[in-house]
Parts: sequence; structure tokens; C-alpha cells
Amino acid sequence: MTLAVLAALGAAAAGGLHIATKTLKNQVEHALGADSEVDEIAVGWSSIEARGVRIRAPRGWPAEDALRAERVVVTPDLRSLVSAEVKVARITVDRPYLSIWRTRDGKLRLLPSLLEKPKEAGGAASSAASPAAPSVGIGSIELLDGVLEFYDASVRQPAHKTRLEHLHAAVEDLHVPNLSGRTRIALDAVVKGVQRDGRVTIAGWAELADKNSELATKLAGVDLVALQPYLIKASETGVRRGSLDLSLTSTVRNNRLHAPGAVTLTGLELSGGGGAFGTFMGVPRQAVVAALKNRNDQISIRFTLDGNLNDPQFSLNDSFAKRIGTSVAETLGISIESLTRGVGNAAQGLGGVMKKLFGK
Repeated sequence: MTLAVLAALGAAAAGGLHIATKTLKNQVEHALGADSEVDEIAVGWSSIEARGVRIRAPRGWPAEDALRAERVVVTPDLRSLVSAEVKVARITVDRPYLSIWRTRDGKLRLLPSLLEKPKEAGGAASSAASPAAPSVGIGSIELLDGVLEFYDASVRQPAHKTRLEHLHAAVEDLHVPNLSGRTRIALDAVVKGVQRDGRVTIAGWAELADKNSELATKLAGVDLVALQPYLIKASETGVRRGSLDLSLTSTVRNNRLHAPGAVTLTGLELSGGGGAFGTFMGVPRQAVVAALKNRNDQISIRFTLDGNLNDPQFSLNDSFAKRIGTSVAETLGISIESLTRGVGNAAQGLGGVMKKLFGK
């Protein structure tokens, strides 16, 4: 009798799980939208497996695809059978490709067809007539051996591309489409460079809806040539070779950024040109070259980024470059005051020469 009851309960549980995966299959197909392709969807007793997944990027996106993946495995949460919210225990993505776009005004965009709410046409009436997107809670998303291409239009036009390979990333406690609550983030990847490859790790949390976050970022041995747009202006002396190590802990609360960090520049070799007034990160090129010779080709500095992200005058890119440049100058023993005075003296000297030549 006991065995029969256990068998019946087991069959009921299996049947309930199968119904749950069938329901989730339909929701996955609908959620991916018209710009998506799926070669095959297999429904098992405990999960859904989608093979050959592709989400094409919208018009104007810097890459052809927003997402590609060889295989996506979705494991539902049985508790969602008795909940108003659809719940997914785990999503595992094998060998994905992902493109992220940072627009010219600094807005970060990722998987717009899934994470960005479409604008309703026709105002409130249209919004009331169309059903709201279902709320989905995801326990964890794991990306295995992936590629991420980051297009940054805020530093260069066309957008500067940074490519990460052998990407392993994990996101926990994600709620879409409202993005409420605290989401934990972890990432480890190889940063592709022109002359060498480095490594990046990111760990922390973000409240995506409220734009609060606390993240620890580390770069190790990253190619300086690939990072030039973040360090120097187009008019400044460029980089021939070198590597960068960075450690940064950034905190955002109420749209205010506080981020202390440390940077080490190793094997830095600057391009020629620029003349006597050539600069690197706002520091005279000749001073940087001389300092490298006395420091075994290595400069280590500490800095802090602070700013109001709501302030239209605040630019994270400009703030980073200026703060690093100021710290380099201070480390080399060059004060901003002496730099200003040096420019003034140079101008006075030039004026004296002009007077002697033209008698005025």
C-alpha cells in the first residue's frame, strides 16, 4: 500500500513538472520575440533545452546580433506552479556571444528585446488594452566559455570595441522586466589586446531598477594600446606598447559615485611626435619618459573617482582620465601648479623672443 502511494505521488510530481516545463516552453518561445531564432527546443522532465539560439540586434545596434548561444538549458522552479510569478531556478548558457552597447550619452544597453520595456503607442488606452509582460524571477544565470563584445560610443565614433573571450559569468536573483531587488554579479574573462591579452574580474551586486551598485573590478596585464580611448585625448601622445593593472571598488548610492582604486602602468612606451608640448594624460611626455627610466618602466598610482551621475556636466570617461593623469603627475613629483606655471613661463619666453625679433 505504501509503495503504491509513493509511486502515485512520484507520478504526480513528475507529471506536474512535465506540465510546468511545457508551459515554460511556450513562454520562452514567446519571450524571445520576432527577432529570434531557435533551431531546436527539447522538453525534458526537469528542464527545457534550446539549441542554436539567436537574437538579432535591433536597427542601429553596432553588432549584428544581441545574443547567440549553442545551447540554453532552463530549469523551472516547481514553486511557480502555485505562484503568480513565473520562477526559473537556473539558466545555463553554453558558448554564448553577447554584445553590449554604451551609447554616446553613456546609457548602457543589453538585450533590448528582453530587458527594455517597449514604448506603448496610443498612450494609456493602448497600454490598458495590451496585456502586461509576465513577471519572471530567475534564481541564477550562468554563461560558460562565452564571448562578449563591448561597444563604447561614449569614448569614440564609431564605437570603440573591447572583446572579452573565455567568459564565465554568473548573475543571481534577477527579476524581469521590472529589474527590482538586488542582483549579484560575477564575471571572469580574457581581455583581448593588440599586442597582449589580459584578464578582468568583476564581483558585487547591483540594484538595476534603482541604479545602486557595489562592484569590485580588477584588470591584470591588459594591453594599454587597446585602452587608449579611456586614457588619452585624440590630440595627445599615443601608446606604442605597455600593460595596465587596475583595482577599483566602485559604490553608487542615489546616483552618486565613489570609487577608490589603484593603477600600475608597466612597460609603457609612448609614440613619438607632439613636440616640446606633447602630453600623455595631461602630463608632459618628456617627464613621463624620464620617470619610466628611473622606475624600472613601472608607475604605480592611487586615485579616487567621485561624482554625481545625474549631473550632465559629469563624464565618467573624462573624470577617469583626468584623475589618473593628476595622480601620475603627483607621483612623478609634478604639481598642477608647476605645470601651469611652466606653460605661463613658456608663453612669456615666446613673447620675449617675438619682441626681440620685431622690436615690439
